[in-house]
Amino acid sequence: MKTLAWKNHTLQLLDQTRLPGEERYLCCTRWQEVRDAIRVLAVRGAPAIGVAAAYGMVLAARDIASAGPDKRQFEVQLEEAGRGLDGARPTAVNLHWAVQKQMNLARKTLSSHTVAETADVLEQSACAIEQDDAEMDRHMGRFGAAELGRSRHPLTILTHCNAGALATAGIGTALGVIRTLHEEGLIHRVYADETRPLLQGARLTVTELMEDQIPVTLITDNMAAWVMKTKDINAVIVGADRIAANGDTANKIGTYGVAVLARAHGIPFYVAAPASTFDLTLSDGTAIPIEERNHDEVRRLSGILTTRPDVDVFNPAFDVTPHDYITGIITERGVIHHPDAASLTAFFRKEG
Repeated sequence: MKTLAWKNHTLQLLDQTRLPGEERYLCCTRWQEVRDAIRVLAVRGAPAIGVAAAYGMVLAARDIASAGPDKRQFEVQLEEAGRGLDGARPTAVNLHWAVQKQMNLARKTLSSHTVAETADVLEQSACAIEQDDAEMDRHMGRFGAAELGRSRHPLTILTHCNAGALATAGIGTALGVIRTLHEEGLIHRVYADETRPLLQGARLTVTELMEDQIPVTLITDNMAAWVMKTKDINAVIVGADRIAANGDTANKIGTYGVAVLARAHGIPFYVAAPASTFDLTLSDGTAIPIEERNHDEVRRLSGILTTRPDVDVFNPAFDVTPHDYITGIITERGVIHHPDAASLTAFFRKEG
């Protein structure tokens, strides 16, 4: 399964809402189709939706250019498409990063090129963003494996949600680390939280790990504490959707609870995320916007009503784990240990 593919000016997206039962691809020829796919979680995972949005900007640019606008009209309409893509999901900063990167490149290119040439440049940029994401996953995998595998004994790891190949253009962030450890013979077993309400752990993480023949045990979210107490968990590793300047980390709802449990049991808690997931404009996690999704996601399971249809529901898609619960953030540039404002500032200053 490949999360996305760019072929013949069409973005093909694996419809993850149908997994694991059906492998079906959406063929997007307009940026609005990409926006809608992001909204309904047909494509999900912060890095993957960033890549998808970059290609969405290409589709928008080609569509706008076909009408023969002048440069100013092209820029205005492309900005409108960018706002539409950017607003599809508010928490994942990679989406905003990709849209802004493409928009800034378009403005720069327009100063000396035609609108058609600008669309070509945006396509080259989107392809580079996809390739870079895959390469960053490999680097994260190596840094993470070196960090977690220092004992050289096979590890038992717990993970939450899906931060794998289905969430990126490569091998995954958290699951990329697990895959690299497995290649080195250093995975005993992975425990995967099912991740209510949409079961990304059960549907996606389990599928990925089983296809790679990595030993995995599925648990319900409320089993995590008992698993930590009784199953000799060596580490927890998760992905991220946005990381503030002090290391506070937004990830799938339930992550914060897992971090609290890991601390209570003395288990290291790691986050794996590329540099594009950091939002250094936000001083801490209180400023991270948290998406609240359709209440029927909680009222229903696989379309079947499981409660009263008129019950009040709270359905945030993400929560924020405070930085002092995080042992380290694994990036494509290295590991930030005990993240806080000072260590993140030093890390990004060093990396330039």
